[in-house]
Amino acid sequence: MQLASSGGRRLRHAALAARELALEAGRTVTRKELSAAAREAAKALELRNGPRSVLSELVACWGEQEWERLLVWPSNDYLVSRTGLSERGIRKAFRVLIDKQLMVPKESPNGKRYAVKDLAGELVDAFGFDLTPVYARRGEWAERLIEMKQAKEARKRTFDEITIARRAAQEALSSLAQEYPDLDRSDLEEQFQGLLARTPVRSTKAMPIDMLEEWKSLRGACEEAYYKAGYAGTQYRHTNNNNGSPSESCNKGFPKKAEAVRQTEQPPEHLSPELILEACPTLSDYGQPVRDVADIVSAGRYLRASLGAHESAWAEAVDEIGVIRAAIAVIYVLQLYEDDAARNGGESRIKNPGGYFRALVRMIKAGKLDLGVELLAMRRRRMS
Repeated sequence: MQLASSGGRRLRHAALAARELALEAGRTVTRKELSAAAREAAKALELRNGPRSVLSELVACWGEQEWERLLVWPSNDYLVSRTGLSERGIRKAFRVLIDKQLMVPKESPNGKRYAVKDLAGELVDAFGFDLTPVYARRGEWAERLIEMKQAKEARKRTFDEITIARRAAQEALSSLAQEYPDLDRSDLEEQFQGLLARTPVRSTKAMPIDMLEEWKSLRGACEEAYYKAGYAGTQYRHTNNNNGSPSESCNKGFPKKAEAVRQTEQPPEHLSPELILEACPTLSDYGQPVRDVADIVSAGRYLRASLGAHESAWAEAVDEIGVIRAAIAVIYVLQLYEDDAARNGGESRIKNPGGYFRALVRMIKAGKLDLGVELLAMRRRRMS
């Protein structure tokens, strides 16, 4: 006896397991319900285009009969014409769908697919494919999709933290090179380049927890090196350049903390800290409470390194549009970058956030863009 006759196929364990799945007693499944379950199954199992297309066409063939099993019997020629796949591709898709326990083949005596009718011409049975597992496992698809979403969000947060640590380390190395060119930093730069080469891109499915710890460690080492290069004001005595009167305050001429933001630069009401916090939740990366305009400025100055923007870009922004709007522009661009990456599977279309920041500042100065309007629109999108 041949192992596989005309239209037959090898026995698979997955087919036997899927055969045990059944609908609730008296349950009638519509084509719309079956189609929704099939779409969730394709997403949860990450099916390729071939099996996904074949599954979609099989579901479309369901006639909503009041049967205990969801049987369909389209021919290979029909599926070829509907999907554009070759017959070999159709057979390969069948194997995938059976192995994934999405359908069970119901073989006829001659290996063909056809419907069985009674003397009155009514359909009573069929030989083809049983799609009952697709609908019976709909709860499993929902749970798996939730787990996938949570894993995706965790990956995004991890890559975001890696980006922040990488840019901070790069900024510290850049500052060392500019301010202390004679200092030997070759070891740190070699670590940076090696770690950069080993870090996976966002498009991969890896969860780079170990890489995050290494980047945080390297960031700490780079910032510590920069800190020690300036002696942190503790290792050596200060040079006494105070030639003024001993009776005068040593901090005479310096602005008070409350005067860090000049009165002429106070923002209008529509650029309040409350609006910025609601529109740009990325401020949580700052790690400090944001209560007033001074905190916004501090956050913008700190997060500038996260954009990869050079210090000259920040200086230009402060000169052109003022320190408050410069800080808000940093926060706004960082939020745009994060939102775009979230919508595009972790890869933002903004390839150079630092350059984007420079361009944005020039548009604000030219009057081509209103930060208040953009923040209001961003908040509205986030709350809708």
